[in-house]
Amino acid sequence: MAATARLVSVLQESQKAPRRNSSVAVLAIGTANPANCILQEDYADWYFRVTKSDHLTALKNKMKRICDKSGVKKRYFHYTEETLAGRPELFLDPTLPSLSARLAISAAAIPELAAAAAAKAIAEWGRPAGDITHLVVSTNSSAQAPGADVRLAELLGLRPTVQRTLLYLHGCFGGCSALRLAMDIAGSNRGARVLVAVAEATTVLSFRPPVDAHPDALVAAALFGDGAGAVIIGDDDSTGTNVERPIFYMVSASQGTLPGTEDTLSMRLQEDGYDIGISVKAPAIVRDNIEGCVANMLAPLGLAGAGWNGLFWAVHPGGRAILDSCQDAFALGPGKLAASRHVLSEYGNMYGATIIFVMDEIRRRRQQDGERKELDGRLGVMLGLGPGISVETMVLRSASGMEKK
Repeated sequence: MAATARLVSVLQESQKAPRRNSSVAVLAIGTANPANCILQEDYADWYFRVTKSDHLTALKNKMKRICDKSGVKKRYFHYTEETLAGRPELFLDPTLPSLSARLAISAAAIPELAAAAAAKAIAEWGRPAGDITHLVVSTNSSAQAPGADVRLAELLGLRPTVQRTLLYLHGCFGGCSALRLAMDIAGSNRGARVLVAVAEATTVLSFRPPVDAHPDALVAAALFGDGAGAVIIGDDDSTGTNVERPIFYMVSASQGTLPGTEDTLSMRLQEDGYDIGISVKAPAIVRDNIEGCVANMLAPLGLAGAGWNGLFWAVHPGGRAILDSCQDAFALGPGKLAASRHVLSEYGNMYGATIIFVMDEIRRRRQQDGERKELDGRLGVMLGLGPGISVETMVLRSASGMEKK
């Protein structure tokens, strides 16, 4: 009780202090997934069948155990069984170079997937797409210029003068990085309306037959999925209209790196697509270091050590073990990461797009549970982890406009 009272006092004082981006807000959220959905309980059988690897019974049983423990119930993929069968030289023969062909597939898919999510966000926002002044696109699934940002602007009918920024290869914290950048843009340009679109079809770049010598590939195959999230961000002080309804205010953002963890989480483009490295030590490293890292980044706001359970949490669900490590490190109550665990269960890890699904799920839960008024004005932490290990944090303040239009 004493810790909770202290937290309330700290939060009240912190909200009185002037902050440069205190009125920058998330004004709308949209998400989208490819049509192809596979249940996790069926995935190991499906995966070994389509890769013609059913004879690897020991490896298949290992894959089933990984799937059972993943915390994932279903995932969505850009590729289909027909896609894989139609391009065996591309997806099923790891001895052949396939990067260029894989990139060509994802280059076509990413703008379409991003547009599906962005169109939902724009519809909720309630203003014309032409009012977007800035576009920030993040993806791990492409490597070209002009990139997905140009095609996305065309699909949405954005103005030719929209200011575009494209982020590549930020891994799982790409969505958090894009939101941080958008917050800075909106806070520095009065009247700006920033569309953030994070789209991933990275499974196109990483799909390959199981290889006994590369256990990380099995973990990745059991964890990642495809999807897109979009948000519109602007300065609430400069709306001049009652159409816009803030969902979350973006108070501050920061980034840190856990020293000596460069090889703990990694992504490398190779001739046959992505090589994804996930060390078995990652959950323990996160558990032992994440609280101190986040506390240091939040200390200037007076939030460190004030009682983590007084905040709401939007944590990127990098995996079940990562969420467990974060829950242990911050001594969070059993329901504090419920939104993150739900998104992991329903979609898997969609890299940078996943954090936007978590934000949307937090909003949905508050509406469904009738707790909107209780959440109004409360501070929370958005947390993303990615290659490095890099740690992105953003302090959010919930707004009264959490009802979805």
